[in-house]
Amino acid sequence: MNTPEAIVMGCSAGGLSALESLLAALDPQLPQPLVVCCHTGSANVDLLCELLAGHSTLPVIEAREREPLQPGMVHIAPSGYHLLVEPDRRFALSVDPRVSFARPSIDVLFDSAAEAYRDTLVGVVLTGANKDGAEGLATIRRLGGVAIVQEPGDAESPVMPQAALDHAGADHRLPLAAIAPLLNRLCLP
Repeated sequence: MNTPEAIVMGCSAGGLSALESLLAALDPQLPQPLVVCCHTGSANVDLLCELLAGHSTLPVIEAREREPLQPGMVHIAPSGYHLLVEPDRRFALSVDPRVSFARPSIDVLFDSAAEAYRDTLVGVVLTGANKDGAEGLATIRRLGGVAIVQEPGDAESPVMPQAALDHAGADHRLPLAAIAPLLNRLCLP
């Protein structure tokens, strides 16, 4: 794999505490943009950003229409919209129908980011109670990116990581505590 240029991450049930742990363990010099779709926090994105910023080593902001993905920033998917990464590596928002009962959808984010970044994308599926993310993770792998999945037995809700493993497989299957150190190794020069 080439040096990663971006990281996309998805979670639902149990995702807030998983994100707090993971973001706290990232190297503050991480140069890649990190884009997060969290179903459990999507109702109040301002509050989610504030909560995560209290733990994160990187700044946390809400992703905005037509804004570029910013290096070294955590971008949170806004409520009520699908978040897409355009080929010019700017965000787009969509009110298309829900995917896997969700909007924002992890699959929509992962699919669009995989098209934009191809073999320089890392996709991460964390705890969650549905199958959203499995199809998108398969797209990431098919286009040459790296897939990281939280060990289902380590997840607060194992359904989402297990669905990702069953449908897409993974390049790395790890407990939550090992994911940030791996991202640091993969992404830092």
